[in-house]
Amino acid sequence: MSTAILWFRQDLRLADNPALAAALDRCEQVIPLYTHAPGESGTWQPGAASNWWLHHSLLALDRSLRDLGSRLVIRVGPALDTLRKLAAETGARQVFWNRLYEPAHIERDKRVKLALREDGLSVESFNAALLFEPWEMSKADRAPYRVFTPFWKSCVRAGLPCALHDAPTQMPAVPAPLSSLNIEDLALLPTLPWDGGLRSTWQVGEQAALENLQRFAQGSMAAYHEERNRPDLQATSRLSPHLHFGEVGPRQVVAACTREGETKGGTVFLSEIGWREFAHH
Repeated sequence: MSTAILWFRQDLRLADNPALAAALDRCEQVIPLYTHAPGESGTWQPGAASNWWLHHSLLALDRSLRDLGSRLVIRVGPALDTLRKLAAETGARQVFWNRLYEPAHIERDKRVKLALREDGLSVESFNAALLFEPWEMSKADRAPYRVFTPFWKSCVRAGLPCALHDAPTQMPAVPAPLSSLNIEDLALLPTLPWDGGLRSTWQVGEQAALENLQRFAQGSMAAYHEERNRPDLQATSRLSPHLHFGEVGPRQVVAACTREGETKGGTVFLSEIGWREFAHH
């Protein structure tokens, strides 16, 4: 039986997840893994509110995987050590993940990919977080864009991608003997109860992200260009943390906005997604 490790990071969703789609397409057994190694984020280590969100997002992802017959394997420790150990435990010969673009993550992922390939494993990474890879969008002289307007015009001319990978309807079971920590073991929640505002204000996870996207696209998006600066109105998308943790992706945002037809508000909102894209590039 061919076995793959699917390494979840900031792509905590099942729909439009290209690494997940590739793993299920090519292998009979898929082991969903989240390994907690915040020290590998360099100066980008998450704060307490991000940890709170991550805890609840992992719970939501695990519930979704269990609904499909699978489960999330939770480990702690350096990514390379964890992946090597899990490959030895499961006989996995392939590893899939979706790319991250922060400098420390890029360097870490390069080292992990090289080491695993030297071990004889097949390793592939994919784009789940951006509309275009940074190396796909450059000026005529091959230099990167440094001004937003020409950058975004180039993206729009290229055609904003909105073709999506469907979420799976079932997944192979993870072998019962395979050990996993509980998400609570990661100690991501605050020890003092300061998080009441977060709990009362936000719903976390892929389903909540998709509901927020649908609500916005079918409602306040049309007037977004006029009302987005009105704090007394529910006029914004509330998608920022969902996008950060990959509970929804930018291609899904483009697809949802496109389905509602072209409006001034939709055009302005997509340009804000463009600013997110430009910052990553």
